[in-house]
Amino acid sequence: MYGTLAGALSGRKIPFDRQTYTATVDGRIAGVGKTIRIVSIALHYDLTVPPDFRDATKRALKNHPSGCPAHQSVKDAITITWDATLRMGDEVVLLKSADENVLRMTFIG
Repeated sequence: MYGTLAGALSGRKIPFDRQTYTATVDGRIAGVGKTIRIVSIALHYDLTVPPDFRDATKRALKNHPSGCPAHQSVKDAITITWDATLRMGDEVVLLKSADENVLRMTFIG
């Protein structure tokens, strides 16, 4: 999903610094018999974009899971969520996926 989001940003001509664009991934596993199963994956993006690209960046974030082959391959078996710390000038916004149709925003600072 990290690469898919980078492609979505580039495709929308949203300038971002690839050196400071990061993602942290947390996975949850559960024991199933003598093996384990991945139950959920949570991604946290940290991204800086110019304030003028706020709406386009929000659209890229909201839509990037549907364009990701890995997400599409496992979404019915593994719960996948994401959130993003979006830095735009002096403003920092936390965006979260609640589901594919909802985008939640929290203003920080």
